[in-house]
Amino acid sequence: MSARELVVLGTSSQVPTRHRNQGGYLLRWDGAGILVDPGEGTQRQMTWAGVAASAVTHVLVTHFHGDHCLGLPGLFQRFTLDGLRHRVEVHFPASGRAFLERLRDASIHVEEPELSEHPIEREGPIAQAEGLRIEARRLDHTVDTFGYRVEEPPGRSLLPERLAALGIQGPDVGRLVREGTLPVGGRRVTLEAVSVPRPGQSVAFVMDTRPCPGAHALARDADLLVCEATYLAEHTELAHRRGHMTAGQAAELAREAGARRLLLTHFSSRYRTVEAFLEEAGALHPDVVAAEDGMRVSLPPRRPGADSPTMRRP
Repeated sequence: MSARELVVLGTSSQVPTRHRNQGGYLLRWDGAGILVDPGEGTQRQMTWAGVAASAVTHVLVTHFHGDHCLGLPGLFQRFTLDGLRHRVEVHFPASGRAFLERLRDASIHVEEPELSEHPIEREGPIAQAEGLRIEARRLDHTVDTFGYRVEEPPGRSLLPERLAALGIQGPDVGRLVREGTLPVGGRRVTLEAVSVPRPGQSVAFVMDTRPCPGAHALARDADLLVCEATYLAEHTELAHRRGHMTAGQAAELAREAGARRLLLTHFSSRYRTVEAFLEEAGALHPDVVAAEDGMRVSLPPRRPGADSPTMRRP
């Protein structure tokens, strides 16, 4: 299994349908499990998709409409039932703190794993760990809403031919990466001389919003953009009135922001199939996927120049 992939747990907006559960997305990122907007039934969807609750390390809630948070009570209780031993970081709009507290105490249970609450009041970085950075940006919905971007720090890709030409091999390669320079043949070789810049991989989550600057900032050069596409173009006015986007608007966002792969989701129950979403968005962006419950989506291969061994200074 890939160390980085998105597991789609649900794709419906507002209400579940016969074939779509309310939304939910688990991003596997090396050792982290980032769960975004767990709607009603997420606990069951995780079991169906073969994902353990113990995989979750972060929960990101974009806003407190029910289809984006009603899976939290069962999830929190599952953490206790499964004997979760690590702390779970929960990020959410600060204006919705009262709703989070109600969801934590929705029924009688013993809360054993530590839930660390992080209410978001302003845009910017909200979490950082080894190989992982999470940023929040305001979106334009009918209630207070944040979107999220998960990314790794930029690094450098080593160029094997330059290393070979200088006779740098074995432990000396690691030393060069750690220290930035290495004495070779009476001179010092810098890391920059045998490598090229490598942007970090990134995934953006843009849920429940009209087109807005925050959505563009999140999607900028993202390897994977997970974007709501509640409606088709024929319902553009309705989408705007209800604080949503169409498939075409999601594709325009991906194209303008330079996102590499677009994953459409959060479909209105009025649509039985997603072929029209693919057609509408595919006319504007070359790499479009319509999400399905249970789907696993890999990140596109690293950008050109990043296929050689990659290392980052500590």
